[in-house]
Amino acid sequence: MRAKSDNSLATVLVAAAIIAALYFGREVLLPVALAVLLSFVLAPPVRLLQRLYLPRFAAVTIVVLLAIGVISGLATLMFAQVSQLAAELPRYQSNLGEKIQALRGAATASGTLEQASQVLRNLQKELDRPKSANPISPPDASAVPDRPIPVEVRQPDPGALQTLATLIAPLIQPLATTGIITIFVVFILLQQQDLRNRLIRIAGSHDLQRTTLAMDDAGKRLSRLFLMQLALNAAFGLIIGIGLWAIGVPSAPLWGLLAMVLRFVPYIGAFVAAILPLIVATAVDPGWSMLLMTAALFLVVEPLIGHVIEPMVYGHSSGLSPVAVVVSATFWTWLWGPIGLVLATPLTMCLVVLGRHVERLKFLEVLLGDRPALSPSESAYQRMLAGDPIEATEQAESFLKDRTLMEYYEQILMGALRLAWADSERGRLDQQDTQRIRNTVSELVEDLESHDESQKTSEDGVPPGKLKQLEEIVSAEAPPSTINRVEGTVLCIPGLGVLDETVAIPFAQLLRRERIPAEAKETETLSVSKLFALDLKDVALICLCYLEHATPAQLHYTSRRLRRKAPGVPILVGIFNETGQMPDSDPQQLPEGVEFLQGPLSAGVKRVFEILSRSRPQLKPDQPALAKAG
Repeated sequence: MRAKSDNSLATVLVAAAIIAALYFGREVLLPVALAVLLSFVLAPPVRLLQRLYLPRFAAVTIVVLLAIGVISGLATLMFAQVSQLAAELPRYQSNLGEKIQALRGAATASGTLEQASQVLRNLQKELDRPKSANPISPPDASAVPDRPIPVEVRQPDPGALQTLATLIAPLIQPLATTGIITIFVVFILLQQQDLRNRLIRIAGSHDLQRTTLAMDDAGKRLSRLFLMQLALNAAFGLIIGIGLWAIGVPSAPLWGLLAMVLRFVPYIGAFVAAILPLIVATAVDPGWSMLLMTAALFLVVEPLIGHVIEPMVYGHSSGLSPVAVVVSATFWTWLWGPIGLVLATPLTMCLVVLGRHVERLKFLEVLLGDRPALSPSESAYQRMLAGDPIEATEQAESFLKDRTLMEYYEQILMGALRLAWADSERGRLDQQDTQRIRNTVSELVEDLESHDESQKTSEDGVPPGKLKQLEEIVSAEAPPSTINRVEGTVLCIPGLGVLDETVAIPFAQLLRRERIPAEAKETETLSVSKLFALDLKDVALICLCYLEHATPAQLHYTSRRLRRKAPGVPILVGIFNETGQMPDSDPQQLPEGVEFLQGPLSAGVKRVFEILSRSRPQLKPDQPALAKAG
């Protein structure tokens, strides 16, 4: 216990040290991070040029110069548009002032409230007025206060060098950062293979397969994410720019570029980009039509690209959960400022890929990834432990939208029950827990009783339930019409305890859906008192249901007791597991008339149908042709 707490403390200290290093080293780490991410964007064009038999140095030079040219051109266009907008804004000041007054008048349209507010303001002014030292005596006109002599300090006019230094000083840091990023990008692209080999050596050369897989996964995800985001955001900015130009909003190219850049900020970027165009539209247009059209443009284009086109283009290629995106955006913005907000998604995605391939960092994928934290069976079992049939039913209904009820029971429900059986074997479940699981399964099966699968068909156009029946008929080499409806009921009796009852309940429902009357009995059915009072009238088959495993003594004991109680009724002993492990008993040693089955629920339904088909009643007299065929 002490060692575990020491490891946890060491992990916390290491994480704190890493965060501190990222914060205090941001001046150096920010250019490096930007250069690495830009290299992922520029790497595909470099590889394309190399396939055209260009040397790597020439390909890198062409791609970097082209990227610098595009960025410089966009920056120049943005600066020109800002200058033009600044020169035109004074002309629209009157429109903006009139609309502000109109909004203020609409907000204060209530005359009574406005008058009451004015009275309160006047009273406040009277209360705040300072008292005069002698309010009765008039001021002495002859008393003239001494006036201070004004003093003005003037700085000498700056020289040419000082003026130039003042203009250049704000540009030094951005230019230096841009130069560092450019140099890093060039060297990363030129030395890509060498850097990859060095990272493999650091990450673990003893396991080249896993290390290579992790790096390839990260590289492909990042490249695909950046290229798709760049293309979609550029398309978004282009559509916004053209739309604002058509509406008549001034400096439409500026707002298009701003929308493209801000859309890299997750969730809120596009809406932040709409604020300035809305303000300009309000100032330019004397009416409200331009404002409404601008708002409608953003409200239509952003959901269309974000919720329709993006999932079609690359789906969830980022591999991040929505909560992780918000948390990472907050964290990286606090750590590195606005640039950290833009870098939040790719940096967090790198952490998720790292957690996917490094065992010690698996928690990163669990916390930040978009993969479900629990498998469907684990989630269903967790809801059973919590006694929550509502959420379990919601999960089942979501699964049943494109799958069958049989598949849900076999793949999810039985998987959850096997987890419960394993916990029971380890002594982790008490009687209250198992009873809660049983009640949840009972309510879940009852809720799914009315589930309709008539619309789901197989590849041959046959409903799933009917398909199984037809398969059995064909295997028996008998025409479909020779099988009549089963006369009598199939009793599904739990073999041992409460967990076996959770198998009998859904198994009985599956039989009923195949037009076989079935009833699930309670756990205590095999007790002395309940077995003596068990009504076996009109019982066509008894099915003993076990979950996972039963000892030879248990199988023999229960089957002998049932054989004595119902000497003429067929009995099926079913162990519904998929582990491939046979019980420690020979099925041939079971009493006469008792059949044994081990397998999934679908195999149980099939075997029940076979047994009932062998013992089905004689054909009716009004079917002579079918009787000959039989």
